[in-house]
Amino acid sequence: MEQRHLGRTGLRVSRIGLGTLTWGRDTDEHDAAEQLKVFWEAGGTLVDTADVYGDGEAEYLLGQLMDGLVPRRDLVISTKAGSVPDPDRRFDGSRGHLLAALDTSLARLGTDYVDVWHIHAFDPSTPMEETLHALDLAVASGRARYAGVSNFCGWQLAKAATWQLAAPGIRTRLASTQMEYSLLQRGVEREVLPAALDLGVGLLPSSPLGRGVLTGKYRQSTPADSRGASEHMAPFVEPYLDDTASSIVDAVQTAADGLSATPLQVALAWVRDRPGVVAPIVGARNAQQLSAALSVEALSLPDEICRALDDVSAPVHRYPDHDWSTL
Repeated sequence: MEQRHLGRTGLRVSRIGLGTLTWGRDTDEHDAAEQLKVFWEAGGTLVDTADVYGDGEAEYLLGQLMDGLVPRRDLVISTKAGSVPDPDRRFDGSRGHLLAALDTSLARLGTDYVDVWHIHAFDPSTPMEETLHALDLAVASGRARYAGVSNFCGWQLAKAATWQLAAPGIRTRLASTQMEYSLLQRGVEREVLPAALDLGVGLLPSSPLGRGVLTGKYRQSTPADSRGASEHMAPFVEPYLDDTASSIVDAVQTAADGLSATPLQVALAWVRDRPGVVAPIVGARNAQQLSAALSVEALSLPDEICRALDDVSAPVHRYPDHDWSTL
């Protein structure tokens, strides 16, 4: 699998990442082991997790698999901290919480360091410089090799990345940002992606298949074994089952038919090769689904197909997102 640099750093990662959102909950140890083995054998290196996935079980399961199935040195482990199970405070970006969460993640993963450590989301209750200082301390202590953020909007990302760049050699530059990005969700193109491109921050798209909708599995009905039929995941999928999404899914299917490919391959290839994208993070239910996603390695979309998909999925960009003189 092709390797790409993560932002403006020397770290190289596979251009498809393996997501573990459902590990330890919907994905058991057997299926997780098969996925990791298939991913590793295909040349995949980037494995993404978080301290809240499966209430910590995803990290623990990944750690168990690294112990005997795949060598730790062959993987680039990315985890996140900052989300908390508190109805009154969804995110805690305080230095104390973040560093304690990192230590707990390392214990579950059974490793001395993570390759990339992300702040899971912006915490408006904590000064940003305090949150970012936790990244500096993590890297300085060797517990994290690189640092990034997740779910930061445009101004938040720009402020954070600029703050880190203001003291080179003292503060750790942001290597990456993880954001939802697909043909069904192109909101990052307004301000997040321009900021990332300008500041040298690599984009790691989550839900690159539109929460599974872009595979076409929901065109006629909701499969009984799908996330859309799951009690706790159905609300996650439902927003992308409207008429607007349906027209985009139809266009993806048409492109797939013309290329003798699958809708999954077309949708994933589109986001993988967007400017600024380093590696879409793919979450699969089993090894068969993951293998289908990894088969996109051989596919590059023709320019005319990309333009057609761009047109049919184009978000509304108005003042001040685009050049005001054209509005």
